[in-house]
Amino acid sequence: MTEGRAGEPTVPERPPRRPEQHRESTVSMASTTTGLPDRYRPLDQIGPDETTPTGVIQSWRAKDRVLNRDVAIRVHVPAGPAAHAWITRALTAGGLATPALAMVYDASEGSGDPQAPGGAAYVVNEWIDGETLAERLRSGPMPERDVRLVLRRLAEGVAEAHRVGLAVGGLTLENVVLRPNGLVGLRAVPAASGTVHGDITALGELLEACLTGVGPGARTATGPSDLVALARRARSTEPGQGLSSVAAMASLLAERPRTGPTPPLPPHRGEDAEGGRRRRGRDRRAEAAAPVRLEPGTLPPVPPVRPGGDDEPAPVARSPHDTIAAGPALPPAPPAGEEEPFGVLHAGGSTSAGRYADPADLDEDDEDDARKHRLVVVALPLLALLVVIALAWWIGSSVLSVTDAVDEDIDGSTPPATSAPVAEGGAGEEPAGEPGSAAAIAGAQVYDPFGDGAPENDDDVPLSYDGDPATSWPTLTYRGSPAFGNLKPGVGVVYDLGSPQDLAGVTVQTALPGATVEIRTADTADGALDDFAVAANGTLEQRTELPFDDTVTARYVLVWLTGLVDSPDGFSAELAEVEISTAG
Repeated sequence: MTEGRAGEPTVPERPPRRPEQHRESTVSMASTTTGLPDRYRPLDQIGPDETTPTGVIQSWRAKDRVLNRDVAIRVHVPAGPAAHAWITRALTAGGLATPALAMVYDASEGSGDPQAPGGAAYVVNEWIDGETLAERLRSGPMPERDVRLVLRRLAEGVAEAHRVGLAVGGLTLENVVLRPNGLVGLRAVPAASGTVHGDITALGELLEACLTGVGPGARTATGPSDLVALARRARSTEPGQGLSSVAAMASLLAERPRTGPTPPLPPHRGEDAEGGRRRRGRDRRAEAAAPVRLEPGTLPPVPPVRPGGDDEPAPVARSPHDTIAAGPALPPAPPAGEEEPFGVLHAGGSTSAGRYADPADLDEDDEDDARKHRLVVVALPLLALLVVIALAWWIGSSVLSVTDAVDEDIDGSTPPATSAPVAEGGAGEEPAGEPGSAAAIAGAQVYDPFGDGAPENDDDVPLSYDGDPATSWPTLTYRGSPAFGNLKPGVGVVYDLGSPQDLAGVTVQTALPGATVEIRTADTADGALDDFAVAANGTLEQRTELPFDDTVTARYVLVWLTGLVDSPDGFSAELAEVEISTAG
């Protein structure tokens, strides 16, 4: 203390509070007034207070001191018996496991004394990061595909709650959050009260808002007719006009199948080149065989002439009258690039000089053929005699070597080493079904029949068979469960070998061991999962060989992932290198 002018003590001035100190005092006051356990430290109040027939519910973003994570905590005032029904609903929601609804971590009725520690009624939910649906729709309506995806996933989560007898409630634009990973989540689960019909009506209002937008960017619902009609049915109160359940709404929101044929896999380069040569050859032959229409007064084409001697007279040109007198026109000459074999006579009745080969040349050809025939007749017996001599020498050498070995055994020397014939299927002969060479992969594509249409890193599929284990095709990252977040039974890659081949097994390399996989085969790439027969299965290690029990003949091989492994952001798997072995 210091003394003033009159000798009276004066109190020193206190420095102004820092914003951090004000925040801490506010937090401390909130913890005291709400009576929460020390485990939960409120950070910020979110959303307006919710007035209910039994009291008021406040929502906070809080820190769980034990698990060091953010949570959403809702406090019911007063506590005690007034909050019993709400806490019972929260305990029912705690048994749900769906990414569309915020998980319930903790719930308590409290003692009724809001000032005593643990005296407040509260429900602790998972904290969901992301953009709320209200914030998203302020910029205008959503695209059709996003509307179907968001509302279907949300309806599936609500339908799961209805199956256990829980009406969710609280389905508002501010509580629906678009997660960063493409999923959707509902905060504040469950609301203080709710009904099944109320959930259906609320989903219809959300659907209509997605089609129109909110705020300045809102417009009349002009989206697809089936979505507009579905929103109207969900909000209808007339008998026989509304929806019977949220599950029915989810099935109607399923994305319509794509029209048009499935794009074929890229063809094998060798097959394409060979097919191109065959097609070009057929085209040239068809062009050569096509009749040629001659204009009046035009000479017919003259076929190539077999080369003659220097003294051979040149062909004599004829007039159109000579052509008519000589007989029918000769066929056209073959196209450029294709030489006609010598000695082939075309149909025609003309025997003009210089048109055909000289008879002396034909006699020489016959003499050459006779000479070749005599050479073959003489050479074959000589070749047979040489084979007999070689066999006799080999047999004699074998007998002599055995005799020498027996003599050495009698004299006391080391016994001869005997050899037995190799049994069928033993060493020295590769049994059926043994892996042979690696089959060439002509192309591959993601196989996701149970997905929602979102790409599954399709552009990275070639990295799974590029010969480099350092590159890979990864799945998307899923939350909540290694079973693809309970969204689908699996995903995979189907490999095209270009043509049916005899296969013995598949080798898979990965940098994320632990995923479960099935190897399936089929003759088509666009069938249902059951159309692919299971040939092998197992758990992936860094390098895993999956041999087939029997040789399988197929063109398409499906590497079907059925279970994921824990990753930093959730659950995922990857295929670094896939090698398909042919049967030996």
